[in-house]
Amino acid sequence: MGRAGILANSTMVCAPLMARSVEQMVIDMQSAEAQGADAVEVRLDYINSFQPSQDLETIIRNKPLPVIIVYRPRWEGGQYEGDEHTRLEALRLAHELGADYIDVELKVASDLVREVKNKHQTGGKVIVSSYLSGATPSKEDLSHLVASMQATKADIIKVVSNANDITELDRIFHLLSHSEVPAVAYSLGERGLISQLLCPKFGGALVYGAMEGNSIPGLPTLDSLREAYKVENINSDTKVFGLVSKPVSHSKGPILHNPAFRHANFNGIYVPMFVDDLKEFFEVYASPDFAGYSVGFPYKEAVVQFCDEVHPLAKSIGAVNTIIRKPSDGKLIGYNTDCEGSIASIEDALKDQRYINGASLNSPLAGKQFVVVGAGGAGRAIAVGAKSRGARVIIFDIDLGQSLLLRLFLVKLNILIV
Repeated sequence: MGRAGILANSTMVCAPLMARSVEQMVIDMQSAEAQGADAVEVRLDYINSFQPSQDLETIIRNKPLPVIIVYRPRWEGGQYEGDEHTRLEALRLAHELGADYIDVELKVASDLVREVKNKHQTGGKVIVSSYLSGATPSKEDLSHLVASMQATKADIIKVVSNANDITELDRIFHLLSHSEVPAVAYSLGERGLISQLLCPKFGGALVYGAMEGNSIPGLPTLDSLREAYKVENINSDTKVFGLVSKPVSHSKGPILHNPAFRHANFNGIYVPMFVDDLKEFFEVYASPDFAGYSVGFPYKEAVVQFCDEVHPLAKSIGAVNTIIRKPSDGKLIGYNTDCEGSIASIEDALKDQRYINGASLNSPLAGKQFVVVGAGGAGRAIAVGAKSRGARVIIFDIDLGQSLLLRLFLVKLNILIV
């Protein structure tokens, strides 16, 4: 279901619909409402044999939610290949018939926006959009783009880019928080995912979510927006935490940490962060709003150099899997919870073996052969923990060089690997 109760932001959750028939589009609108959407974006350019006067009336008459009508041409990344006059006439008609929003491209926006606002007093609003190819432009270039879009008298502006690096999203967040009119802005792809998830924090008008069974690359699902992330609760004070890794799609962190934040009544969100360059990432996201990170493959060892302080255990292991930003001075403090967390869990599973012939053992791992598969950061932590409990550690890794490096590292700690 959609929104209920007191909301922390005015961001709407919108489901993009790309059905091939009007009948299926109506069905999908109903499904989107049931799955928690606040609005739907109807892509006319995907409908086979689209008949504007008949089909638009059917869509608008049967809409259960506010509807955004989009008729995207091929030159702006859409499917429509006909003449411009026919396309723009369909958008005019949609506005006249009572569409809540029509979306028109910046290139052809000025005349159409002025015309529909003067001619049709339906209460419908106009979104002026721009789809950018290549990397996300600089903040200065985006500011110029936004100014030209606002000059069309758009009710809402929309900017979509392709993220080549997660650090580009800082420019998207800057756009959202500085626009003089309501704005929609995000980047596509796995690296751009947090531009959708954090949209409400920076004042975005819409966040897009895909319906169940209709996954769209780079978009979260409606279910995840409502259940895992609870985007309706995000506001400007929300603290951001996340998994720094490459890749991140496997992470179960959001469904673990976000409910824990809510249970503790803590205003935070945990998101997956696809990071290519650690140095640039920590330089760009140095704000206190970015309050902490889990660190995954392949960065647990490399990230140590970017911590201002490292906990003694993490330093002895040579790997960090948790980083917290100190609120007092913004310093990044690195910890390793892989070691104690993994070993304690294994010991707990073996707790019935703590006694042999009535004699108590310090650890059920003492004297046991302990096999570690993988010689990365987590492997280091577990090997150190197991050896400290008296286990005989054996390491397997498909990369012989990595395994030998770990062996040399542990020998320096006076830990013998058999």
